[in-house]
Amino acid sequence: MISRSAIGGNAQLALRRQCCVKPANRRGLAAAVSGSTSFSYDTADVGGVKVASRDVAGPTTKLAVVAKAGTRYQSAPGLTSGLEQFAFKNTNKRSALRITRESELLGGQLTSYHTREALVIEAKFLREDLPYFTELLGEVITQTKYTTHEYHEEVEPIIKLGQKKLLGNVSELAINSAHGVAFHRGLGTSLYPSSSTPLTKYLNESSIAQFARSAYAKPSIAVVANGASQAELTKWVGEFFTEVPSSSASTSSSEATKYYGGEERIAHDGGNSLVIAFPGSSSFTAGGSYKPEIAVLGALLGGKSSIKWSPGFSLLSKAASSFPGTSAATTHFTYSDAGLLSIQFSGSASAIRNASAEAVKALRSISDGSISKEDFTKAVASAKYNALEEGQNIEAGLVATGAGLVHGGKAFQIDQIGKSIEGVSADKLKSAAKALLDGKATVSAVGDLYVLPYAEELGLKI
Repeated sequence: MISRSAIGGNAQLALRRQCCVKPANRRGLAAAVSGSTSFSYDTADVGGVKVASRDVAGPTTKLAVVAKAGTRYQSAPGLTSGLEQFAFKNTNKRSALRITRESELLGGQLTSYHTREALVIEAKFLREDLPYFTELLGEVITQTKYTTHEYHEEVEPIIKLGQKKLLGNVSELAINSAHGVAFHRGLGTSLYPSSSTPLTKYLNESSIAQFARSAYAKPSIAVVANGASQAELTKWVGEFFTEVPSSSASTSSSEATKYYGGEERIAHDGGNSLVIAFPGSSSFTAGGSYKPEIAVLGALLGGKSSIKWSPGFSLLSKAASSFPGTSAATTHFTYSDAGLLSIQFSGSASAIRNASAEAVKALRSISDGSISKEDFTKAVASAKYNALEEGQNIEAGLVATGAGLVHGGKAFQIDQIGKSIEGVSADKLKSAAKALLDGKATVSAVGDLYVLPYAEELGLKI
């Protein structure tokens, strides 16, 4: 059997021999796994590239390049989406077809996606194939051609479909609106370009290639793996990421995020959604600016029961159960230097109007300190479980760690976040709720504006 590190010009032939002629041997090797049960990340710097790995025992590995290239950092609308779609297209060394066939012969899975702060280029594969996929990801970020025909035939149509999808999703419209109202530029940039965005003015293969030169530079990327030893990962990153530029072609915006608050209302006949949001906490990987009491507050507000056939203990689940036809959910969006605690309602406009009023009352009850000790204990336990589950989740932990490293923070360490949440007191929770109500709220309504409430009608300051 050939070594994966030896894959080069004769890759297709070698892969066929390996995968088709001796399948039993490959599966046998995959079964002999190494690793540990630890969920902590080991970090290192390999020639200027930040590397983190979590050697979880198992036969498979997930490897990703996390780049500081989310929508917050794009210099024009659509660049992040365009760069995402160019992943695994033709490179100077391999065609897109060859990349697809080789990856399939090894049983690998390739994907790319983005958040507001990060662009993720990801591969999932058998543990023994780490050298091949490390080389592939290094090739994708340094050797992609960004050709005109690929842009017009494969990238642009996908972006336009995404615009149509966003236009029909009132929940996504409301969340994007809330971010825009809360943060304006930067984190306020829509996760996907809206249907009215003049993309032809800003977006083409040349502008995407230029954005890639700043996005895929050593100061702006981290290579993160789950299911690989730190020694192996640093070895192959050191070999295959030598062509990554040492500095960005242009500097990404580094302005600190500022919270503004306010209100926006968008008429839509495809459904109803209302978002009430407040400034939240930055990510745990950001360091000292993390506020665990916001996580506990989000768990106490809740919205969806964790117990089947029960409305649950959370204040919003109890409120929503009194108004059939509506659902409520609290989400805490965390970023490198800011956060947004959002309460989102979906359903009929009249039910949303009533349920949102009850939600504000529930938040006031927390600020008054009138919640029971039992509910507080449940909220702390729920927040701790949610945080630990997210850290244990391979996908979430990988992205959080990569984003933390490229923003000058730290890796996601699952044991530390649990301890910080346990330290939240009832007084801290009360103070956090009071601070939110005393400050400016963010309210975004999408749907039947004749019925959906204004912020003032809910007693919120904007």
